[in-house]
Amino acid sequence: MKDKEDILDMTLEEIEKSFEGLGLEKYRAKQVFQWLHKGVTSFEDMTNLSKQLRQTLAQHFYINMPVHCDKFVSKYDETTKYLLSLNDGNIIESVLMKYKHGNSACISSQVGCRMGCKFCASTGLGFVRNLTASEMLGQVLHIKKDSMQRVNNIVVMGIGEPLENYDNLIKFIRLVNHKDGLNIGLRHISVSTCGLVPEIIKLSKEGLPITLSISLHAPDDEIRSKLMPVNKIYNIDILLDTCKIYTEATKRRITFEYAMINGVNDSEDNAKDLAQKLKGMLCHVNIIPINEVHGTGFKKANRKDIEKFKNILEMNGIETTVRRELGSDIEAACGQLRKDILK
Repeated sequence: MKDKEDILDMTLEEIEKSFEGLGLEKYRAKQVFQWLHKGVTSFEDMTNLSKQLRQTLAQHFYINMPVHCDKFVSKYDETTKYLLSLNDGNIIESVLMKYKHGNSACISSQVGCRMGCKFCASTGLGFVRNLTASEMLGQVLHIKKDSMQRVNNIVVMGIGEPLENYDNLIKFIRLVNHKDGLNIGLRHISVSTCGLVPEIIKLSKEGLPITLSISLHAPDDEIRSKLMPVNKIYNIDILLDTCKIYTEATKRRITFEYAMINGVNDSEDNAKDLAQKLKGMLCHVNIIPINEVHGTGFKKANRKDIEKFKNILEMNGIETTVRRELGSDIEAACGQLRKDILK
């Protein structure tokens, strides 16, 4: 791939500029862009281009699509987990989740993760590198092509901390939203972060009406610092103040993700404390019955405690949902399958 450009990583404007430098007609850029976002893996598949043009493209560019390694389909709910290989041999995960309102693709943003959240399966394998915009886009295109179904929603909630890969993330969002590409509406794109305060403020100024999800998972600093090392840098009060800045700037409701762990963060007092913290905010709480990952020692909260927790939040005026459990038989927790495969 030396001396060749990753054309899937390029915006339409970047392709146009590159084509101009090669003496190619500008209108060809749109044709190529549309082909790329249909998921083609070879310039030879671009059948409305001349043979000479296809050869020229192959001389100067490559299409950085991930390679299918394996997939696992849940017998309970058709959730499908994909193991994909990148050009450098690194392995990532993506998931197709089916809901009544449409299909959601959950994608990774990094190879590995350095955030060190104690309940996460990605912890322990270390951080390798950021994914490029094309490697994020390639996951969506692969899921769409393999499933032969439309992807309605995108959730950047797989392996990695998306906001630590900020520039590539923003480029990916603009690519996947492009009217000549997949044309997925910005309000159908969710980005999850463990709470990188400077990047949240930066994101609030991008003019992108996406859904921001905050991995909160605790009502106070004592519990959150034990679960999530990032809390020692940006504590809950700082994080929530930043979230208020975000909602004021974007007028968009924030989702607080709360992975409920038996005996750790699932008591009635925890619920009351959380309600006090979030009171008056433009927000929604999504309770997640935690996926039990071997080696963490954490157990899933029982159903009665989850319902009590939910009721306390709702009585305090905080809209709350409990996430439907998907893919429990195929190790669908973020990084869980990759961890087992690499070991």
